[in-house]
Amino acid sequence: MISYNRLWETMEKRKISQYRLIKEFGLSSGQMSRLKKNTYVSTHTLETLCRILDCRIEDVMEVSFEDEEKENKAN
Repeated sequence: MISYNRLWETMEKRKISQYRLIKEFGLSSGQMSRLKKNTYVSTHTLETLCRILDCRIEDVMEVSFEDEEKENKAN
């Protein structure tokens, strides 16, 4: 499972709001919505976020197979 929780932490550290990402840097509200829901975003979007926030991909997202395994066992 991919999580973008680290993105919100990095944005807070860099003092960059969602509003600023949309208005100043041109990210779409749809992209922001997908990030909030931990759904698909393109590698281009991830690269753009890393450039804007001056950070590494690890500061934006993380992958956890444990959550996915728990979800599969529950079903």
